[in-house]
Amino acid sequence: MANEHKFPPELEERLKKPWGLLIRGPQGETAQKIRRILEEEETSYLVTVGDAVSKNLVENGILPNLMIIDNRIMRAPTSGSYSLPADEEVHVKNPPSTITEEAIEAIQNSVKKGCRIKVIVDGEEDLLTPVAALYAPLGSIVVYGQPGEGAVLVRVTEDVKAEAADIVKAIIKLRKTK
Repeated sequence: MANEHKFPPELEERLKKPWGLLIRGPQGETAQKIRRILEEEETSYLVTVGDAVSKNLVENGILPNLMIIDNRIMRAPTSGSYSLPADEEVHVKNPPSTITEEAIEAIQNSVKKGCRIKVIVDGEEDLLTPVAALYAPLGSIVVYGQPGEGAVLVRVTEDVKAEAADIVKAIIKLRKTK
């Protein structure tokens, strides 16, 4: 069972490096840089993956359409002392180092609904960034945290969707072989 969450080296390397524009700096500063990009590009759909980045943007007046969180920051439980506004909450199970069908469906359905949704993950949300990019509309922006460095901003293009599909397929295939 020790190998249960091991990825092949090429996939692990692919998942470690920032998958978009790395915006370095403290939280308030990264939020302002993200705000400028959203305004310049007139982005109509924003997804955040992770508690810290979601909290940072909301506290700086940027309200994502879809927030994917697990009530943990740096693997430690959050105090629950912050609020992320949403019209609807969806709860899913997604164990560490996996992508479940339940999580995929929740993200896909959330994007279709068009209201502000918070997907709360029982487990870990880290690997759900490619799922978010896969199902977000073209032209959307997906933002996730890069611990100790800042935030990563992913512009959803056809190429990003194709890469996201490859990553999701590889992780699901790996899970099915365990």
